[in-house]
Amino acid sequence: MSHIFPRNNRQTLPVVAGGENCYLIDSTGKRYLDGSGGAAVSCLGHGDSEVIAAIKAQLDRVAFAHTGFFTSEPAEALADLLIANAPEGLDRVYLVSGGSEATEAAIKLARQYWTERGENQRSRVIARKQSYHGNTIGALSAGGNEWRRQQFAPLLLDMSHVDPCYEYRLRHDGESLEEYGIRAANTLEAEIQRVGSENVIGFIAEPVVGATAGALAPAPGYFKRIREICDRHGILLILDEVMCGMGRTGTLFACEQDGVSPDILCIAKGLGAGYQPLGAMMCSAEIYDTITAGSGFFQHGHTYMGHPTAAACGVAVVSAILDRGLLPRVREQGQKLDQGLRTRFGDHPHIGDIRGRGLFRGIELVEERESKRPFDPTRGVAGKIKKAAFEAGLICYPMSGTIDGRLGDHILLAPPFIIEDRQIDELIDKLDTAIAAVL
Repeated sequence: MSHIFPRNNRQTLPVVAGGENCYLIDSTGKRYLDGSGGAAVSCLGHGDSEVIAAIKAQLDRVAFAHTGFFTSEPAEALADLLIANAPEGLDRVYLVSGGSEATEAAIKLARQYWTERGENQRSRVIARKQSYHGNTIGALSAGGNEWRRQQFAPLLLDMSHVDPCYEYRLRHDGESLEEYGIRAANTLEAEIQRVGSENVIGFIAEPVVGATAGALAPAPGYFKRIREICDRHGILLILDEVMCGMGRTGTLFACEQDGVSPDILCIAKGLGAGYQPLGAMMCSAEIYDTITAGSGFFQHGHTYMGHPTAAACGVAVVSAILDRGLLPRVREQGQKLDQGLRTRFGDHPHIGDIRGRGLFRGIELVEERESKRPFDPTRGVAGKIKKAAFEAGLICYPMSGTIDGRLGDHILLAPPFIIEDRQIDELIDKLDTAIAAVL
């Protein structure tokens, strides 16, 4: 009898016993191709000897020291490495234990920045519908997925949510991608004007939306227009790269491909690659200097922030991504995965859209392709595909509520950066088996 409180009380899960390369192995010896990296976490696969050695070496030195008393060499080295490769303007790194902590820290830092400047009336964050920023109260308030928010609504903070940049569903007939991108961005302008720019802390968005929308990339020009709007109205731009960052889309930071730099940026998941719980909130020198010149401290913190062992892991992971040529490999293998998905499913009557960047790919499922009509949510299509794929030996990330938190189904794929051609073929074959079994 288990005393674990699981994610789903009505499921009995196999016991993981090992990991090798792109596979996880359960206690019966069954192998599962990790086609989603868990939740876009295991970017280096399983059993990476260099990362494991770095963690063991740090444990031999010192496992933990509270950041109220000490900094550490690994934490300093990781911050230096991240800033050396970060978008222009980012200058400081606040190390935490995961994505929810990173976005919570970002929201609180953004608020404190304005209070340090004497603008205490600024209290509103603007985010997007169908976004996901984490499960803590502040992060969940920013998230725009109604299913996740519903039962906790009385506890959530009052934040605005504008339309996502969702070309497949929201672009008008006859409208170019660029025209749509500008129109989508201008929903932020309209909301700022509605609530008053003097009351807004900032705008938070995922450069490529992950869990709730299935690798939904922005239209060309969207984020450049967002950056212009934020600058004109004097509000902060916060980018959540918890799932799409750290090389997942083919550049170390996803926003590089959109030609923008944020004021605050959040990373996690691939930063620790699953070998340690690790995340980070990064901010500009201007924000940091404002805090320093004012109260002198950020009124926030966690016991395990800046954990030396986790930081040593992060140094090893980021170094591996940069030094092993994994960024061009993500782009190359991502193109192969995209082409394979389009070849296999491009004419499938129940697949409406195939999208994404790098090794971050999404498939949107529909009941009727011509009209883009989604499946009736009572059918539970996404959950059934997840189960069928798992039985076939494939770990993928199907999710329901793609359109509005209730309607729509998608499958998210985020395999390790080391995936080989034959494993891409295996992934597609097993996914095809699962989709056929359910639909």
